[in-house]
Amino acid sequence: MPPLRHFTRNFPKRAAELTDGGSLYWVIGGVILVRQRVLEVRQDQEPDGTACAALVLDPKLVRVEGRAMRAFQGWRYLEPKDAPLDLSAQGGGAAEMPEAMRRELAALGLL
Repeated sequence: MPPLRHFTRNFPKRAAELTDGGSLYWVIGGVILVRQRVLEVRQDQEPDGTACAALVLDPKLVRVEGRAMRAFQGWRYLEPKDAPLDLSAQGGGAAEMPEAMRRELAALGLL
């Protein structure tokens, strides 16, 4: 079975940083909700022969503190200080709450 990969046209300039604990952050419905650790960056090829890069991803999805964000290409350059916190780091069961409830409690300053 091939590894889980996400394809992108250009090889990332900061590939070494990506594989040293970097993550791909997924924007779902205008909100960053989960991340996946990048394990490897490989040169690859589209079915038509066009060169591309393959980001080999950890299959584990890590829920993060939701943050409104339009779809963007800069996901691979999120600095640690700009990245949303993992929900598991918040404690108090926030990771198990439904996302809508968690957002409402956060907006009220209760999370």
